[in-house]
Amino acid sequence: MVKKDFLSLVDLNSDQIGLLLSNAINIKNNKIATSPLKGKILALIFQHPSLRTRVSFEIGIRKLGGDCFYLDKSSIQIGERESVENIAKVLDRWVDGIIVRIPSPQDLIILAQNTNIPVINAMTDAEHPCQTIADLLTILEHKKTLKGISVAFIGDGNNVASSLAIGCSSVGANFTLVCPPGYEIPKEYWNEAANRASKNKSTLSITNNPLDINPSVDVIYTDVWISMGQEKEASRRRESFGLKYQVNNKLLDSMSLNTIFMHDMPAHEGEEIAEGILNHSKSVVFDQSENRLYAQMSIMDIIFQTL
Repeated sequence: MVKKDFLSLVDLNSDQIGLLLSNAINIKNNKIATSPLKGKILALIFQHPSLRTRVSFEIGIRKLGGDCFYLDKSSIQIGERESVENIAKVLDRWVDGIIVRIPSPQDLIILAQNTNIPVINAMTDAEHPCQTIADLLTILEHKKTLKGISVAFIGDGNNVASSLAIGCSSVGANFTLVCPPGYEIPKEYWNEAANRASKNKSTLSITNNPLDINPSVDVIYTDVWISMGQEKEASRRRESFGLKYQVNNKLLDSMSLNTIFMHDMPAHEGEEIAEGILNHSKSVVFDQSENRLYAQMSIMDIIFQTL
């Protein structure tokens, strides 16, 4: 990884994503002991609430020898009380890195452009690259390979779907989006994923019918229908998705015995999943959550080792 920042999977090639994954495996298996954050303090700027992202980053920072502090929306009103540029330039004088979970991808870029320290994307409304590294790590653990693996994402073409499509296409995995018309992945990310799929001899496809999913698919993945900031669209979105796009026992039981189920969580039972699905025999969602820690430790380890 050449750049100081981890903003988007678009910035990484296949080899760099592979390096993050192999490093995460080594960290998880205690094959390397590393303290690249020793004596360093990182700021966590979270404009959206979080359990998995915040806790896994805080633990990861401390395991890598560093310390951190948390700034939520009430503590730091980005773009309201103070400009993004000024916030970036002030923090740049005090801290050694910034982990940021912010709605606007443009604000993320401005933060990175106005600092000399690493900025890591902990989620924007457009992308969730840390989640994808953890997802690929989970699939690799359960399937022993990523090349040729088939992933069907059922639901909204949101930030998680966009990053996952690019991630899968980068490592030679096949990706299918299953969504109602009008809920596709934005063209910018879909085209990027298509280009990578072509280079890596994998497939990228889209369907509006969950019945089109091949029963031998390796991974069924879903996410919430209503992301943070979309609450005003809740009724329309529930109507658009309905039971047709819900992951339930009938769907999972119709798949191969080797199919695994993934969800980045939090989940809404009765919407994108039926009750009890997180504990289905095919579910690996808690492995997936655990791997957020090792994925993010790998990202920070590689970035700060190369500074």
